[in-house]
Formats: sequence, C-alpha cells, structure tokens
Amino acid sequence: MRFVVSRRSRAIAIVLIAAIALLVASADNAEARRNNRSARKSAYNPPSASIVVDANSRKTLHAANADSLRHPASLTKVMTLYLLFEQLESGRLRLTSAMPVSAHAAAQAPTKLGLKPGQSIDVEDAIKGLVTKSANDAAVVVAEAIAGDEEEFARLMTRKARALGMTRTVYRNASGLPDDEQVTTAREQALLGGAIRERFPRYYKFFATHSFHYRGMAMRNHNRLLGRVEGVDGIKTGYTRASGFNLVASVNRGNRHIVAVVLGGRSASARDARMRQIIAANIDDASTKRTAPAIADTSAAKRGATRVASTENIVAPSSTETVKSEPVETGAISAPPLPQAAPRRAKIAPAPAPKVAAREQAPAPGSSEPLRPVAIKTILVRPGAIRSATHAPLAGPLPAHGAPAGAADAAAEKIAAAPGALEANGTHVSAAPDPAEAIHSGRAATPAPKPVTQAASGPAAPRDAAARGGWAIQIGAFDAETEARERLGAARQKAKSALGRADPYTERVVKGDKTLFRARFAGFDKDAAQQACKILKQKEFACLALKI
Repeated sequence: MRFVVSRRSRAIAIVLIAAIALLVASADNAEARRNNRSARKSAYNPPSASIVVDANSRKTLHAANADSLRHPASLTKVMTLYLLFEQLESGRLRLTSAMPVSAHAAAQAPTKLGLKPGQSIDVEDAIKGLVTKSANDAAVVVAEAIAGDEEEFARLMTRKARALGMTRTVYRNASGLPDDEQVTTAREQALLGGAIRERFPRYYKFFATHSFHYRGMAMRNHNRLLGRVEGVDGIKTGYTRASGFNLVASVNRGNRHIVAVVLGGRSASARDARMRQIIAANIDDASTKRTAPAIADTSAAKRGATRVASTENIVAPSSTETVKSEPVETGAISAPPLPQAAPRRAKIAPAPAPKVAAREQAPAPGSSEPLRPVAIKTILVRPGAIRSATHAPLAGPLPAHGAPAGAADAAAEKIAAAPGALEANGTHVSAAPDPAEAIHSGRAATPAPKPVTQAASGPAAPRDAAARGGWAIQIGAFDAETEARERLGAARQKAKSALGRADPYTERVVKGDKTLFRARFAGFDKDAAQQACKILKQKEFACLALKI
C-alpha cells in the first residue's frame, strides 16, 4: 500500500513541476514580447512638424518645422474632397450622383469600405466614407469619376495645390497611401484646411460627421477631438509608417478661429495630446476680427469663374509677427519633381462615358449584391432635321400635354433646343430655355416668350421603345454626355416604379459650336409618361413628356 502511494505522489510532483516550468516560460515570453514592443515603440520617431494659423488675420501663432517636407498620408483626402466639392458646386455632380467602382478602386489597401467592382456609390456616401473611415477605395472612385483615372486626378490635385499657393506640395494618388514622392508641409496643410472651409461652407460640414452607417457597417470619425475639445469642427486625420500620425484641426471659439496642424505623431494619443496643447496655448492670441482676405484660388480666376474673394495670395508670416517657435528638427524629405503638366483645359473633364451607367434596381440596404448597369444609347440629332420657324413671337403659352401631337412636338422641341435653336442654314434663333437645363444651371425657367424653331419630325429614340408607346420623357439637357448619363442613373434610382421598364438614352444635339446631350427615357404611352413626370417632379427632377 505504501508503494502505491509513493508512486502516485511522485507522479503528482512531476506534473506540478512541469506546470510551474510552463508558467515560468510563458511569463518570460510575454515579458520578452512586451519588451520588444516597447523597444519598437521607443525606436519609432517619425519626423514631426506643427503650426497654428489665425484664420482671421492669417498670422502664424506657432510654428515648428512648418516648412519642412513631410508625407501627408490621409490628409491627402482633404484635397480629394476639395476637387469633389468643386464638382458639386458647379453642378457637374450631385450628392445623389452614382459613381461606378472599378477593379482598381476596389483593390486599394485598407482602410476601405469594401466596395466591389461593378458596384456604385453615391457621392454623399463617398464623402462620409472619406471623412469618417478615411476609405481608400472611395477616394479612388472619386478620382476616376472626376478625371477618368487616378494618375490624371493626382495631376489635377497638384495643379490645384499650386493655384491655392501650396508651392511645395505634390500629390501622386488620391488616397494618401504610401508614396515617397507625395509630400507637403504643415504650413500648406493649414492653408488647405482654411481654404476648403472658406470655399465650401455648405459641404465643409461633412467634416463634423461623428459616425456613418454604410451597408450595415458603423464607422466612427477618426478625429477624436470632435466633441471633446471645445470649438473643434473638423477636419482630418492621417497615418502611414513614414508619415506618423497626422491631424489638421479647425477650431472656433467665440469670434476666434484657428487652423492647427500636427504631423509626425508617434501615436494617435500622442498626436492628439500635442494638438490639445498647441490649441490651448494659442487660441487666446487669435484675432476676434477678420482682417485677412479670403484664400485665393488662381485657377478659378484664370477660368473666369466666380472666385471666393480677392486675388491676393495668402499672407506669409512677416518679420513683425509674433510666432511661438520651437527648435527645428531633422528628418527632411527630398522634394520630388513636379508632375508633367497636362494640356490646360477650360474645366475639369468628367469621366469617360463608358464608366458611367444608369442603375437598374438598387440592392436592398445592407445587400452585397452587385449593381447591374443599364445600357444607355446615344443618338445624334443632325441640324438638317430641324427647319426654321417663323420669327414672330409666340402668341400664347406652350401647348398642354393634351394638345394635338404636332403642337406638342413643336413645344417639346422648343424647350429641348435651349439655349438657342439651330436653323437649317446654321444660324441661331433664340428659344426658351429647357426647364431641366434651368434647374441644372440655376437659371430662371420662365423667361418672356421669344421666337423658336420647330422640329420637322419627333426626336429619335430606340425603335423598340417607340413601338411600346410612342412617348418619352426628358429630364434635362447637359454640356457633357456623362452628366446626362449620371442624371438618368439618379432618376432611375429615385423613381424605380415609374422608370423600371423605360429605356434610358441620350440625344446629342449640335447647335453651331455648342453640343448638348438630352437625358431621356423612352417606352411610355401618354398616360405613363405624364405619370412618370409627376413622380419625378415630386422628387425634384425637371421633367417633360413628349411624343416621339
């Protein structure tokens, strides 16, 4: 009996010794891992920079390495959004515009929304995805929708930087993903942060978005100062290994407004602590009265567009300014060569036509089902198909939808031919503006009656659609076919029940040196066309029913 007890005791002792050995080894390994992480963290010391600019006076209140080259990381998306806001302000895009997702966009590295090739995303969702999650795939979707491809968009970004006075910033992509040649300075990021707020107050408010829900995903804004530091109303964070943790913040307290930038933080918490520190140290020194001119965009001046304010450039810090400066650190980055300038264009060209398509049926919220594009035909209306009408003014209002077909066709052609109808000999005759164009451009839609032209025959449309009812609806006329296609897609999305079986098409109209693209749906009978227009008008679309 004693022998059995002895064996059992030895076995228990062996097991206990082994367990203790494993625990000691595990503790040693855990301690080693903690030491390694701590060593790596202490060794990580990206080059830093910071600045505080008084937005009212444009004086520099604090600067440390403010003109040293640094990598912007996702601060890049502020410029991406600047160009997108320009498109929204001009009417080329709308918040409801559907932008297609390419394979290149979907393949971007995280963070991202998880967009799939063949899907599309509305402009408003893309903005919120950029602001909150800093989505790289959404940034490329925006770039391709505006410029056709990301490389060309990066050239547009750099040219816009020059127009704003950002002489040292170079962009190579739309997202801020690592690129050795993508560089900026703290001072120029402060300039951009102030410019986007001044230039686009309506859209700047998106930078204050605290959270965003998209297809079942909830995303919180990476800017943790929102709602936690008094007066912070935006704007953007960024991080790559080469850049460190970056942040541009706009702060309004009372009548004081500053823009502060911290680049190269060792961690998000260290960056935020530094930002809190420089805000607290400088906000009381900011001016309470606006004395500086608005930040100029010289590219808008060259295009003859309406500018924000004066043509004076941003005021650089003078020798008489009071600047709280810190010792300059090392870690300079070599400036890359400027990108090759593309031929100057009068305006930013929209994406090529094949990249934009109308949407058929949008998936239910939260669905991952790909969106199915709908083919859109383009039909050329030749000048020879239109003859001159009498030059006498109209005797009365336009014919109603129930008027005889010939009168309705003449009225439809009169409206669709804005801003000037083309006679057979190539001369212009004034005509009433297209209501859809008036809404698109902001012009009044009810001018005094003027001489008009008249169509020799109804507008062309897909033959199968014409056979199904002989009526079509027009929702606008646009300078670019991509704009017409985008409007068709937006209408299809907003009025699925009315447009489900309709055939979208664009109609190209040449008028001297001007070309317009009418956005139309065919395949209705008279009642269905009028009902579709009624629904679209309720959803704030211009609409005209016409016989084809």
